[in-house]
Amino acid sequence: MVKQAFFKKAVALFFVFASTAIVAHQLGQKDPRRVVLPEASLESVIPQKFGEWRIDDKQPVVIANPEQQETLSKIYTDVLSRTYVNGQGQRVMLSLAYGANQSEGLQVHFPEVCYAAQGFAVGPVSDVDIRVADESVKVRHLTAKAGGRNEPITYWVVVGDQVANRGIDQKYVLLRYGAKLVTPDGLLVRVSSIGTNISDEYDLQERFLNDLFGAMSPGPRVRMLGASRT
Repeated sequence: MVKQAFFKKAVALFFVFASTAIVAHQLGQKDPRRVVLPEASLESVIPQKFGEWRIDDKQPVVIANPEQQETLSKIYTDVLSRTYVNGQGQRVMLSLAYGANQSEGLQVHFPEVCYAAQGFAVGPVSDVDIRVADESVKVRHLTAKAGGRNEPITYWVVVGDQVANRGIDQKYVLLRYGAKLVTPDGLLVRVSSIGTNISDEYDLQERFLNDLFGAMSPGPRVRMLGASRT
């Protein structure tokens, strides 16, 4: 009975938010707001060298085919893809995708969907909390496989001022901003590496993320971790 009552309240609250957002949309045009990345570009906030890591110039950047590139250009305002290597020869791939307008149809895409569309076999997705630069961040772990390639992946999505790693979470954040006549921006942060020892690869990625965000200036670091509140 308690669970049923809680569910009914949750549904009612959802419809209140939805109704408020619809009315707000009808009253006026939403104002796009750069919450995650007020700076000019990802290139300007992501260091090329930090700690034991540097860009691996020998690792080729994967180029999307023309159809994919057209879709990406519609969704994302700025994309940054790099491979970093440390002194031990360990490599981590970093991919950041920023969208200045997270309105319907232009929302950040989840990696499990994108990898599957490219022919990868995607393993189960697990939600975990990790520590990055002294902040607790909700991330998703999954593994993508194709041929002999085994790629463990860590990612999170920030919409406005909040981490939203599921579709329903994104809709909630958009409703909250919509009630204020605001369309927030969004950012996908994804790191991955190649290896068969999944636990070791996730540990490597977490160390990389701590080194990366520890080297960033406080403003972008906090916002890109979804730790700020506006």
